[in-house]
Amino acid sequence: MANLNATRPLRVAIVGSGPAGVYAADILTKSQEVAGGDVQVSIDLFESQPAPYGLIRYGVAPDHPRIKGIMNALHKVLDRGDIRFFGNVTYGLDVTLADLRSHYDAIIFATGATKDAVLDIPGMDLEGSYGGADFVSWYDGHPDVSREWPLIAKEIAVIGNGNVALDVARVLSKHADDLLVTEIPDNVYAGLKSSPVTDVHIFGRRGPAQVKFTPLELRELSHSRDVDIVLYEEDFDFDEASDAAIKSNNQVKIMVNTLTNWLAEEHDPTRVPASRRLHLHFLHTPVEVLGTDGKVSGIKFERNELDGTGNVRGTCEFIDYPVQAVYRAVGYLGSELPEVDFDSRRGVIPNDGGRVLASDGTQVPGLYATGWIKRGPVGLIGSTKGDALETIGCLLEDRLGLPTAELPDEAAIVNLLESRGIEFTTWEGWNKLDAHEKQLGASYVHADGLEVTRERVKVVDREQMVNISKK
Repeated sequence: MANLNATRPLRVAIVGSGPAGVYAADILTKSQEVAGGDVQVSIDLFESQPAPYGLIRYGVAPDHPRIKGIMNALHKVLDRGDIRFFGNVTYGLDVTLADLRSHYDAIIFATGATKDAVLDIPGMDLEGSYGGADFVSWYDGHPDVSREWPLIAKEIAVIGNGNVALDVARVLSKHADDLLVTEIPDNVYAGLKSSPVTDVHIFGRRGPAQVKFTPLELRELSHSRDVDIVLYEEDFDFDEASDAAIKSNNQVKIMVNTLTNWLAEEHDPTRVPASRRLHLHFLHTPVEVLGTDGKVSGIKFERNELDGTGNVRGTCEFIDYPVQAVYRAVGYLGSELPEVDFDSRRGVIPNDGGRVLASDGTQVPGLYATGWIKRGPVGLIGSTKGDALETIGCLLEDRLGLPTAELPDEAAIVNLLESRGIEFTTWEGWNKLDAHEKQLGASYVHADGLEVTRERVKVVDREQMVNISKK
């Protein structure tokens, strides 16, 4: 059992430094048991990337208005100095479960979900068919993703009606110069600048009242310069369930009003046509990606109709759209972790309230999960905080029965990493990299001589990130 008397603190390892991991650490340090002095804690945060913040740094569109606020909140937590950060350390490769068990009494997995959910229709393996999550990783400068992206299509289909689909479509349709004020890396700017895109189509399976995005993300579409939003009257169908949702849910009401207002504005004869168009389609189920010579040349959909409950049924009417690229953005899926049971269908670690379960359904002592790897990729930041609160509550309830770490001294894990030659980064190193990226932004000079104010330019290369962090 873990030694929780005055001789040493409870040692806790958290794998993953995105919001889920940082919130778990913060909630544990501020818990009644810790704040009241009944329990001492020592928390180490492990991250596979050299930089912290997980999906906030590598999974959200760079022009998203809430990124800065969330990142600032996470920064404040880690900048207090009571939570250690070990970056560039990959669980299952650099450290094993046995390593963590030797050094910690409890381990919390907060690794999120980074893979694209599968869309199983013919033609998804054609050249020009991509996962939305992979594209997000590219434009966010993920160090493990190729620097190049084939932006050669004039007409593009984005499948999905969630916030990720909107982000992907907005970045694809936006003019590259308008993204320079964000932190996009130079290779991303160059790629988007050369894109010949004219039309981006977003397709959703259900109606306007059943979309999964939020009002803020929807309204962001109208902020893109020289991009027209195009909607279709035949897609605006509302059944009894839709009417009830509009009356009872203010968020649904706002989004439906926004969409119908945009539809009405299309008929304004004074509007000057833009050079690019972003089309919103509803009541479309993808049936097949069409190809020519092994490359995407179109996509086939079945038209749907609402069935009175807010769900849809097919009409046996099929429509082909000529496109040269297809992006699926139908959800994320968690990745299996070594030595931990995994539900491959849901993409989560099996758990009960955050307590990790073995294949026989019994609790695995000392192992916990939080965030998307716990509950699946649904919900916003508020849900992530609630997850962490539940998981930390379970950990504290279990504290007297936790396995005891053999090497609980804080220096022991540092010695282990150094003995293996692992180039780990620290919070001090992140502050150096943070300052370097901001300096790159301050000194940026546009190739055309335009004056551009940039807050930062993100460094992409892993080795370069590590070297800057360790200067």
